[in-house]
Amino acid sequence: MRSMLKFTKMNGAGNDFVMLDNRDGSLQLDAKTIAHLCDRYRGVGADGVLVVEPASNGADFRMRYYNADGGEAEMCGNGARCFARFANRLSGKQDKVSFETLAGVITATCSGELICLAMSQPKDLQLNQKLDLKLESLVVHSVNTGVPHAVTLVEDIENVAVERLGAAIRYHEHFAPRGTNVNFAKQIDAQNIAIRTYERGVEDETLACGTGVVASALIFHELTGATAPIGVHVRGGDRLEVSFEKTAGGYKNVTLTGPADFVFDGQIEL
Repeated sequence: MRSMLKFTKMNGAGNDFVMLDNRDGSLQLDAKTIAHLCDRYRGVGADGVLVVEPASNGADFRMRYYNADGGEAEMCGNGARCFARFANRLSGKQDKVSFETLAGVITATCSGELICLAMSQPKDLQLNQKLDLKLESLVVHSVNTGVPHAVTLVEDIENVAVERLGAAIRYHEHFAPRGTNVNFAKQIDAQNIAIRTYERGVEDETLACGTGVVASALIFHELTGATAPIGVHVRGGDRLEVSFEKTAGGYKNVTLTGPADFVFDGQIEL
């Protein structure tokens, strides 16, 4: 017998998500169902699915994030901002909310549609890696900001071959076996960059990627010495802001600030 699933559609800087409330544990989701929900022709349509569950470690909630292909991922920055605002609406909490993810506990400060995320500590920073692709070689830089990201600087961001180069880097043996997300960044001025992102799991360009925004800002700092906050302009048209403190061992107090918007509430037959 088919059932009706209630959902909320949200948007974070052009990255869109299906939001589900599973605080009572009644939802049993599999990869096929998640992929169906994200299907833009036969489902709701989204870059991913976010599920609110009870926390187990003292946080307010637990966030589960699934890519459009149905696979679970550690973290999503734009999704986490949407999650924070959605969880706030569910619980009636004000100002701050905390939630556990596979990348660690995240704290968010809510101010209307603007959400400031205290991100997990970046790791695995590597600069100036030369990758041999089939048609060319590229210098890329990488860092894990909750999920792995590769960043390469380009001169012409409008005409860069995001799908072709993104897929080549995403599946390159250097990032095996799990692959990586890929960001193409162009400097606008001393404090701002523009990026385009190829997302692992979506397997295409998306309008924004929060962890990619953070990764690109940190790499930009490493290469140019740009000071925080760094503005990152995403394909969806929004400007997000990344702040951080550089330490001898890496980074601390990394935050990502940007919008999280409700689009509509609905239900779909499964």
